Amino acid sequence: MALLPIDLAMRAPRRASARLLWLWRSMASRLVLLTLVFVAVPVLLYDQFQRADEASQQLLLKSAQRQGELIARALEPELLGVDRTALPSLSIALARYGDDRTRLKLLVRPRVAASASGAKAGPEPFFYVAAAPSLSTADIDAERRLLLEQGVLDRLGSSCAGNATLAMRVPHAEGGEEVLSSITPIKTSFGCWALVTSHATEAYISSSIGRPYWSTPAVQAAAAIYLAMAALVLAVLAGIWRNLNRFGDLARRIVGGEDVPDQESGNASFAARNTVPELAGVAEDFDRLVSTLRDSAQSLRRAAEDNAHAFKTPIAVIRQSVEPLRRALPAENARSQRALTMIEKSLDKLDGLVSFARRMDEAAADLLAPARRRVDLSSLVERMAGGYTGLLAERRLHMRSRIDAGLVVRASEETLETIVENLVENAVSFSPADGTVSVRLTRVASCAELVVDDEGPGVDPANLERIFERYFSHREPGRGMPEDEAAAHQAGAAHFGIGLWIVRRNIEAFGGRVRAENRPTGGLRMTVTLPLAA
Repeated sequence: MALLPIDLAMRAPRRASARLLWLWRSMASRLVLLTLVFVAVPVLLYDQFQRADEASQQLLLKSAQRQGELIARALEPELLGVDRTALPSLSIALARYGDDRTRLKLLVRPRVAASASGAKAGPEPFFYVAAAPSLSTADIDAERRLLLEQGVLDRLGSSCAGNATLAMRVPHAEGGEEVLSSITPIKTSFGCWALVTSHATEAYISSSIGRPYWSTPAVQAAAAIYLAMAALVLAVLAGIWRNLNRFGDLARRIVGGEDVPDQESGNASFAARNTVPELAGVAEDFDRLVSTLRDSAQSLRRAAEDNAHAFKTPIAVIRQSVEPLRRALPAENARSQRALTMIEKSLDKLDGLVSFARRMDEAAADLLAPARRRVDLSSLVERMAGGYTGLLAERRLHMRSRIDAGLVVRASEETLETIVENLVENAVSFSPADGTVSVRLTRVASCAELVVDDEGPGVDPANLERIFERYFSHREPGRGMPEDEAAAHQAGAAHFGIGLWIVRRNIEAFGGRVRAENRPTGGLRMTVTLPLAA
């Protein structure tokens, strides 16, 4: 007993490892994991690429700022002596430094003259005085509004100092856009000049300057390709998963014999129903396997019937031949009478063994090719429970039943009848006189649960699992049985310990479970759980 906790402690990690291994091998788990990877990878890459783009953007703006400073220093000597009459000629000077790749705009804010009272008037606004290449009035107004909205001109006009980098996109009226990259102040006696440098080259237009990084063409193209690739991969895996599930459903329908019309027409095959070209070879192999199993099951049933008939015929002949011998022998010949009695008991036992062998072969055949159809388990159990009235009256027993309606399972009706018959008759045979046999059928989650209780002696806890083993019998001869049944048991003709073994094998073949437990108030409880039909 001291080793039991250690064994349980060692068993728990193994179960956890087996569960993790099953999850890893599951197609659904891999599909979820792949989806998470497809979501996580772009998030991580986007952050790294955005940082690299910000560094590249800073280099471009610094280069543009340096370029604007050099052009401003070159223009400064020409701006020192400028007055209002010389403003129109500044376009010629500015054109020496501007081109289609580097566009220059020159703004000026004239110095405010003092009034006669010594007070200064309000600040003058900035005016565009030159552009190279030349711009339309609409483009100049749009650019000026943008600079005002961003507060660039206000900040520059307050001190007329501090070269600043810009990151603004200005669309052109005739189409296209340019990027305002820097603004350089030049302070003279005339006022505060501002040289705005902008670029319309591919290096600036295709960059993220002046807009979110995700809106750049390169990122959008990469995102479209990535999403298309992810959708394609996930669609392929989802298609494989869906087709495998469909293939499994097809297997259950064909093996379970649900497609009766198709079977009659000879079309109930994996190859005929398969829609996945890659699974064509597997479908043909499954067809051969199903055919082999069905042929084997049929051969077992035929052999069981033939063997039973072959053995029972000589047994019947021997039994008939014993009767004249018993009548012919004198009653005082005890030795001969005892020999005939032994022969008759041996014949009973041999007859029981033949029946037992036939049931075993039929059970094996049912396991090889179990038929699965929609069966109203509620109606079946209610009908069978009502059929035990005579047997219960004979044994002086009572039946208490509670059966929920509408519980449908996918199984074989004949096999379910065998299961219910074994459980109820097992409970009846163990119940004492005036005892009660309880049959309860209820819905538990997505399963139908059949519970059969008796008020018998129960089972030794050490044998609760062993009662489902083949050939194991926990019945004490004569206990809970009439005298004639006890005598048959002694002879070995009525009980060979296969009823509950057949019950478990059949229930597990339909995807269910069965367990035995002793009731707290005495007696045995048998619980059968079967999945409900979809």
